[in-house]
Amino acid sequence: MRRHDATGLKRDEDMSDHYDALETRAPAEREAELFSRLPGVLRRAMAAPGYAERLKGIDPAEITSRTALASLPVLRKADLPALHKAAPPFGGFVPGLPGSFGRLFTSPGPIFEPEPVHADPWRGARALFAAGFRAGDVVLNTFSYHLTPGGFIFDASARALGCAVIPAGPGNTEAQFELIEAYRPIGYSGTPDFLKILLDAATSAGRDSSSIKRALVSGAAFPKSLQQEIKSRGVDAYQSFGTADLGLIAFETQAREGMVVNEDLILEIVRPGTGEPVAEGDVGEIVVTSLDPDHPWIRLAIGDLTAALPGVSPCGRTNMRIKGWMGRADQTTKVKGMFVRPEQIAEISKRHPELGRLRLVVKREGEADAMTLKAECDSPTDALRAEIAATLRALTKLQGAVDLVAPGNLPNDGKVIADERTAV
Repeated sequence: MRRHDATGLKRDEDMSDHYDALETRAPAEREAELFSRLPGVLRRAMAAPGYAERLKGIDPAEITSRTALASLPVLRKADLPALHKAAPPFGGFVPGLPGSFGRLFTSPGPIFEPEPVHADPWRGARALFAAGFRAGDVVLNTFSYHLTPGGFIFDASARALGCAVIPAGPGNTEAQFELIEAYRPIGYSGTPDFLKILLDAATSAGRDSSSIKRALVSGAAFPKSLQQEIKSRGVDAYQSFGTADLGLIAFETQAREGMVVNEDLILEIVRPGTGEPVAEGDVGEIVVTSLDPDHPWIRLAIGDLTAALPGVSPCGRTNMRIKGWMGRADQTTKVKGMFVRPEQIAEISKRHPELGRLRLVVKREGEADAMTLKAECDSPTDALRAEIAATLRALTKLQGAVDLVAPGNLPNDGKVIADERTAV
């Protein structure tokens, strides 16, 4: 079955191991093509007032190499909530009105994200293809469709590939079993945690989930122990790495050697807190420049750490490879697919002035993310603990335990989020 992708290139989905010819071109050819397009994207970005101010004095025609790109200022994702609040809805960084987009989302912060109207706006079809999804497959998509873009990212990507999508969202396993047994989906997209929950619940309830043979997971840690368990249940699961702003940034392939960076993106790895590229192979913060003229991002520092792998992937894809997620460059972290930020912990302190120092501890418990808010308090009570738990849930949209401790029990090191999960 031959199809055309957004670039107009023909591809044969059944015979090729690759989505299209872009994935296997010479690295120098890719680099030249990306940087030949970058000046036009910069001009488009500078039509937005935020970029016009940030890039004042820059001549787009001169930004045609990684060295030149590295001279531009970094835009930190951690700063977007304040920027969006100051100049709603997009902080002046989108060259278009809200009505020119297809869908409009919000993520915790809040950060407001528009969805462009062209096909596969989040660039996820390649990741699904690399994970073995093909046109005609039925996909159970369990990412949330409520306000945040996660569900629509994978929905749009699967449909761009020619798959039929069950818009299941997370939770409600009984209804999910009915859908699985009726439609017999071969594919799953969602967090790895929920995939395990779904498979465990099906086994316990005597329901048939055996049609699911492959998965593309994201939004939570996927440690080796959980990878092995999912594999033992007959599901071949691949990891993808992305954000609500950029869509799919990189994805795992059958080579299982790191993640291949997506096409139409320029990925840099910089020293945290700066815009300076690190030495090859060093761990640093991911900075991404996207070449979507409808929603360009110019050197967006997303706060995640990684390192580049040398050479090209044995799968034949020639783009840059990264090791995957290796921790956070700042204290913002992701729990069950949702970002939790220091600003949210600070808001808890404002709403409960009787508390002293606060520290949110994130761990893995039973192959799932779990968080506990530790708070110093002179007079702990069960009622106060319940009130704080409700505030934590309201601000982060996540359940978490609350541990009230005596004053002086938490370190005086300025750290309000402690991610104690093992990076993989």
